[in-house]
Amino acid sequence: MIYMRRLQYQIFLSIFLLSVAGLNDVMSQSGTQKLTREQYIKLYRDIAMQEMAEFNIPASITLAQGILESGNGNSTLAREANNHFGIKCHKGWEGDFIKFDDDKPNECFRKYADPFYSYKDHSFFLSQRDRYAFLFDLKITDYKGWAKGLKKAGYATHRDYANMLIKIVEENELHKYDLLDGSYIAVNKYPNEIPKDRNREYEAFAVGKNDRKVFTNNGRKFIFARKGDDFYKIADDFNIYNFQVWKYNELTKKDHLTEGQMVYIEKKRSKNESPYHTVKAGETMRSVSQLYGIRLKQLYKKNNMKKGTEPRVGQVLWLQDRKPEK
Repeated sequence: MIYMRRLQYQIFLSIFLLSVAGLNDVMSQSGTQKLTREQYIKLYRDIAMQEMAEFNIPASITLAQGILESGNGNSTLAREANNHFGIKCHKGWEGDFIKFDDDKPNECFRKYADPFYSYKDHSFFLSQRDRYAFLFDLKITDYKGWAKGLKKAGYATHRDYANMLIKIVEENELHKYDLLDGSYIAVNKYPNEIPKDRNREYEAFAVGKNDRKVFTNNGRKFIFARKGDDFYKIADDFNIYNFQVWKYNELTKKDHLTEGQMVYIEKKRSKNESPYHTVKAGETMRSVSQLYGIRLKQLYKKNNMKKGTEPRVGQVLWLQDRKPEK
């Protein structure tokens, strides 16, 4: 079953990318030919439904936003950056970008290798930000509630944004794509690798090999380990050495990873913006160092503690260099 789902996903992605590539060739050859709304819907409806099955965002809303934000895929931002949703760089974005005049001159917008990743990033953007959390309590068929909720949450500044989305949905009968029958199966290999208790604590800013969601903490990139992960799999997915994975996380090659564990894929920092942390039950020096993205050696040093010792509950651990008392 797992193999079949992976094969389905690969076939789906391959067909989608080939379709987009072919359409882009036609557009580039003509120089002036633009996508019609009908063509846009036909091209992107499957990926919108796929994202709905994975993230519970109505396909009608995703399509309507894509249509509105990208001008049916014909906007400069869509053509030059494959950005169909007007998502700006925001803090933590380390991917490619393009500068474009919007609310302010020369603003930074995310640039994608393909529109597929723009749709994927749109799902991450909505599902992992607190201000949109209330939307996921709505029924999947409540496109009006979603449209009004997006405006309320500040997705767009246009005062008539909600009504514009609703009009696009109704004029093009996009709501029919919200009614999935039992034969439509989400083929995403890893539906949600983020632990439930931390689902909105971090924002995924990129997607790596094998659909790995990449996050940042204290300015350092990390992932959440999946079931069955080991150092070799992670190293292969991020083109680094396996010894770097265990070294960055103060582990040894004999250690085993557990599902949901934070795994840094680059060297942690020597300090954190927060000045200190009060130890809770069950916490260790290493768990605190992972939580704040600080190298374990530095955490021991800042607190004048001997390597290998553990803190007591209620103890204050300094995360920055303490200034000498006057």
